[in-house]
Amino acid sequence: MQFKAEVFQNQFLPQGAREVHAIMTVTAEGLENVAIPTNTANHEKLFGIICDISGSMSGSKIHAARSAMTQLVNLLPEHVYFFLVTGFEQAQLTIPLLQATPENKQRAIVAIKNIEPGGTTAISTWLNKALEQFQKMPKAVRQALLLTDGQNDKIDERPLKNVLLACEGIFQCDCRGVGTDWKVAQLQEIASKLLGTTDIIPHPDAIEADFRNILNKAMSKSISDVAMRIWTPQGARILFCKQVSPEINELSDRAKVVKPQVVEYPTGAWGKAESRDYHFCIEVNAGNVGDEMLAGRASLICTVDGVENKVAEARILAIWTDDDAKSTKIDRRVAHYTGQAELAQSIQEGLEARARGDVEVATVKLGKAVKLAHNSGNEATAKLLRTVVDIEDAPSGTVKLKRDIAKEDAMALETRSTKTTRIPKDR
Repeated sequence: MQFKAEVFQNQFLPQGAREVHAIMTVTAEGLENVAIPTNTANHEKLFGIICDISGSMSGSKIHAARSAMTQLVNLLPEHVYFFLVTGFEQAQLTIPLLQATPENKQRAIVAIKNIEPGGTTAISTWLNKALEQFQKMPKAVRQALLLTDGQNDKIDERPLKNVLLACEGIFQCDCRGVGTDWKVAQLQEIASKLLGTTDIIPHPDAIEADFRNILNKAMSKSISDVAMRIWTPQGARILFCKQVSPEINELSDRAKVVKPQVVEYPTGAWGKAESRDYHFCIEVNAGNVGDEMLAGRASLICTVDGVENKVAEARILAIWTDDDAKSTKIDRRVAHYTGQAELAQSIQEGLEARARGDVEVATVKLGKAVKLAHNSGNEATAKLLRTVVDIEDAPSGTVKLKRDIAKEDAMALETRSTKTTRIPKDR
């Protein structure tokens, strides 16, 4: 398999230290040449559209959504399968699972034109209906796109959590909120559990372009069943495992025990020319000066037709030393991504403080975020921060909270706070 794995860490620890940090970079290269038989279902792709048609979607939103879904269907390659679930407090299978032939596309477009909004919002029913369709093609690359403009009904909280557990590992789902009346945390919960992304579409006229980008990304995926498997020695335990690039996605609570000392985490589907970074922290038994050990072994496992293939592997080491120059040096990638996680947390805490009227705390937290974004070269996040604070000095994080902030700007900052940047090449 055309996967490459590299580990970056400072393996030197002071005597008595127990925590080992490492960044693992995984790169998929030339997956179009992956040695998978062409007659396997792994080359099949299933794309599901899940669209909110509750009452709040009336007017320009539903018109834009209809147009975007029509274009999405027209863009589907003929070999791809698709379906459309529309929902309010109930879910409707507006377009059943079909292959994207010209005839089926025309049938779908007619159905889309007849969509009318009404009712309240219960996302659990939508996901459950989509799950039924995805389960019909268990070996395909399975991707969903969910669009909503409002908040999920409070009575749906428990059903939503339950259906997310059922959907986990079956399909991935990118979530988009149109307008500013939806809750970022609600969509992030769905996207995080289903290894997708969350973003805001401030205005309905931007739905089509966003849908097109999501479809292009979905169509680039070639392999679906890939997991990160980590072995640790007796007495060690994994404190956390998270994806840190291209955005932060906490995987620790997804750990599946394969056998004693071996756990694995889902990574979602992969496409060619794709690269991701993962941050591991492993707690080991403390060693004495001069001791060396293999603290962990991380492998990427691809499953095709029930057969596991190890496609990449990297070793995580620990060496105890009394040389302070060695043990106090922090690997620059570990430091960088620790800072990116701190950046996301500072933004979240700053926005929460602003929402409750605590200007002082909001200013401190968002100022810290500005400093971290500047120091790490995360210009995309720095640009978003400038919509909510006036920056007096970026290196020191000296800012003033803007008096009037557009709701869409605050929501854009919140939804995109987990997007990270890699270390600039000149560093």
